[in-house]
Amino acid sequence: MQNTCGANKRFDRMKYAIGSDQDQFEPGSDDKVLKNKLGIACEQDMHEAKNSLLLKLYEYLYEPEFAVTTLSFADILVWHRKWLGNVYSWAGSIRSVNMGKDGFEFAAAQRIPALMATFECDYLQRYAELATWERERLIGFLASSHVEFILIHPFREGNGRISRLLMDVMATQAGHGPLDYSLWDQHKDFYFKAIQAGHAGDYQHMERLVRDVLEN
Repeated sequence: MQNTCGANKRFDRMKYAIGSDQDQFEPGSDDKVLKNKLGIACEQDMHEAKNSLLLKLYEYLYEPEFAVTTLSFADILVWHRKWLGNVYSWAGSIRSVNMGKDGFEFAAAQRIPALMATFECDYLQRYAELATWERERLIGFLASSHVEFILIHPFREGNGRISRLLMDVMATQAGHGPLDYSLWDQHKDFYFKAIQAGHAGDYQHMERLVRDVLEN
């Protein structure tokens, strides 16, 4: 893979001002479901559709055998498009709108290309090394990479599930199968606080969560 450390020319070619589609909601959804190709206005129906499509993405990556040998942000864009391409017109594109949760702001949209270039350099380009790392080093790497991906929040929708898929792929490369995140779902408040702590460079809480899912 070509080294992209310190450079983001490839990402500059990706237009993050792609129109207003990312800010539109499906009519009849009470502004709870983003405008989509399927005309789905019910949150539960959309949730089920995304889960079904996500399973197909996992099958694409893992069956008949796992064969991910390198990682780049371009690969993650492909995953997002394969997953949600039949749902959103902007699937596989970085977000063009600013986003936050409960008063916590994710990276500004205009900063995403540069941030993902750095993320690729710091994490994705080290993918091949993971098979040789001891457990604690792996836990620290998975924890910090997950926090940084969530903080960047590169997509308008689906960041959580894509971030878990990325961790699954990394964990598989390191000799662990896809992980069970049910514990994270049971402790959502702790998870979100771990992300917030990571924003200040404190990854110990996310490391605890990663350690738990690796052990299970």
